Amino acid sequence: MRKIIVYFILITLAAHPLRAETDRAGAVADTLDSFHEAASKANWKTYFGLLTEDSIFLGTDASERWDKATFQSYALPTKGWTYVLRERHINFTPDGNTAWFDELLDNEKYGTSRGTGVVIRTEGGWKISQYHLIFPIPNDLAEGFTKQIQVFEERQKAGQK
Repeated sequence: MRKIIVYFILITLAAHPLRAETDRAGAVADTLDSFHEAASKANWKTYFGLLTEDSIFLGTDASERWDKATFQSYALPTKGWTYVLRERHINFTPDGNTAWFDELLDNEKYGTSRGTGVVIRTEGGWKISQYHLIFPIPNDLAEGFTKQIQVFEERQKAGQK
């Protein structure tokens, strides 16, 4: 009986780091879920409260590298946007205070999107330090899309739109 108790204690102690990792991942996932939910309801107080003060949002257009204040100016007049989670992966630095993630999202207008970013542990909980939203292009279509982008950018450089 004593051996069983000792084995139980050892197994419990060995599983503790895994449980801590799972708890952290759950907390980060909750932050990201709240971020998306707030956007879908245009609840900007909650949405921007989940971003660090020095956060950066990288939008789908190459020109969209927005600090928090600029992003707020863009978002506040809108009625929000809805991205539905399809899949998410979360990884942590060894100290457990910083995480990076990638997620596949579905949007009614744009279809499949990918969000990536960095989340840090703060005194106020997990906060998003950087979020990057992209439209992943299937490899079979990439050449055609990238050529269109190149033509578009050349027109912009020439002053044509």
